[in-house]
Formats: sequence, C-alpha cells, structure tokens
Amino acid sequence: MENVLVEKFTLSDLNLIKDSLQTDFDDFWNYNILEKELQNNSSIYLCCKLNSEIVGFAGISIILDTAELNNIVIKKDKRGNGYSSLLLDSLIKIVKSRDCKIFNLEVASTNTIAINLYKKFGFKQVGMRPKYYDGIDALLFTFYNF
Repeated sequence: MENVLVEKFTLSDLNLIKDSLQTDFDDFWNYNILEKELQNNSSIYLCCKLNSEIVGFAGISIILDTAELNNIVIKKDKRGNGYSSLLLDSLIKIVKSRDCKIFNLEVASTNTIAINLYKKFGFKQVGMRPKYYDGIDALLFTFYNF
C-alpha cells in the first residue's frame, strides 16, 4: 500500500479527528473514552495514516502476560482496503514483543467481517457471552500462536 503508515496514536491525532469521530468512524468509542485510553499506561494505541489522513486506529490493553484487543476502528469510507489487517498485524507484533502469552478479544456474532479478520490471523473462538451486545451474542477469541 502506497503512503500508508502505522504509528503510535497520540492525543494530537485524536484531536485531528475529534469533530468527525462520531460520524466518520463509529459511535461506540467517543472522544472522552479514547482520551482516557490514550493516557492509560496499560493501553497501547496505533493509528493508520494514508497520505497523512487518519483512516483508522486500534488499541490493546496489556495486564501482566495477557493482551486484550480494545478496538479496531476504520473510517467508514476507507473500509475494505486492508487497514484493519495492517493494524492487527502491528498489534500482534507488539503483543509478541511484550512476551504476552495470550491475546484475547470479543466481537459481536453478527460482525462477520471482523470475525473473518481474526480467524485469518489465527485467533480461535474459545467461548460466547449470550446476548452481550443488546441481545447479540459476543464471541470470545484467543490467540496463542506466539
């Protein structure tokens, strides 16, 4: 991919997308939540930039030897271009470098695009939380291939 860069997601980056966060990305992760996450010492966030435009971001939390995927969010008009894969691949490398033994995530059972992404990278479904997301099941995935 030309002119695509994955780097640390900073408060300055968040402020660049502040006004379009709810409309161009998703409304689940609002500015205040993301601001706190970026200041959390247990969290690591990356952003994906195309020609300096932030097209997505993703974050993990690491506690001891376990990583948890917080989110992968791609700008609505930029989805389907492989940016999620770039971000997830970068996060897996960070998790490995931190000597984590487990990388967990949960995803809505209806989010087949994300489920296929996680399976492509070797995540295995290990459980389910019935009706976790407003009546939609949450699937639990884990990555052990370190």
